[in-house]
Amino acid sequence: MSIETLSEHGCFGGTQGFYRHHSARIGLPMRFSVYQPPQARAGKVPVLFYLAGLTCTEETFMIKAGAQRLAAELGLMLVSCDTSPRNTGIAGEADDWEFGTAAGFYLNATQAPWSAHFLMEDYLREELRATVLADFPADASRLGIFGHSMGGHGALVLALRNPGVYRSVSAFAPICAPSLCPWGEKAFSRYLGADREAWQTYDASALMAAAGGPPFPEILVDQGLADKFLHQQQLLPERFEQACRAVGQPLRLRRHEGYDHGYYFIASFMDDHLRFHAAQLSH
Repeated sequence: MSIETLSEHGCFGGTQGFYRHHSARIGLPMRFSVYQPPQARAGKVPVLFYLAGLTCTEETFMIKAGAQRLAAELGLMLVSCDTSPRNTGIAGEADDWEFGTAAGFYLNATQAPWSAHFLMEDYLREELRATVLADFPADASRLGIFGHSMGGHGALVLALRNPGVYRSVSAFAPICAPSLCPWGEKAFSRYLGADREAWQTYDASALMAAAGGPPFPEILVDQGLADKFLHQQQLLPERFEQACRAVGQPLRLRRHEGYDHGYYFIASFMDDHLRFHAAQLSH
């Protein structure tokens, strides 16, 4: 799958690039970004996929999170993608910031008209991963995934649904039980239909509860206690905490006074997440 280079920039001894390629699964062009650390010039390096939240793009993490400095030191490749297909021609796709454009929820939609293009799980697991492994010096045996909010939901779900693909997982303020919160109910009812049993397959808390045992050595989650979406019952970290406890999954859920839902919070704890993944991917 050929990629188009939109721009590349020197960054902490490595290269920050922004790219576009055609997705056969989605049927449209998709944009993504890659930070290659300086170690990538000498050989293949571990890869950390980042999934951004509602309203974000493939640029948001690379611009706002401040991750490249330590990624260069640790030798981690960083990859981020857009948060949904765009310009699909579906009526009303951009009318609601919580659904449609920039709100793909990293799932495979089963309901028309969304099922024609909103197949983000397949895109991430198959096409984007294959593109990164083919076109960049990426180590296929050392892949991790993390994300924020809707992307935290996506990271937890993709990791739990594909434990043989991703060896490490963490999240910032993830939507932990989307089948039980307003964001998830709005998105899942339209993407997946009225059958709530189908929703469970994209609910991290439900997936963990059904795991039968701990799928990862440890999972790291950070949550700000000044996060308005926490208080609006959109995130429900206690549900994921309970599910992890029930199956014996080690979970480091850290709650931070004074931090909200934005990138100042993410940047404050980014180094901890990068070191967490570097340690897990080094084994």
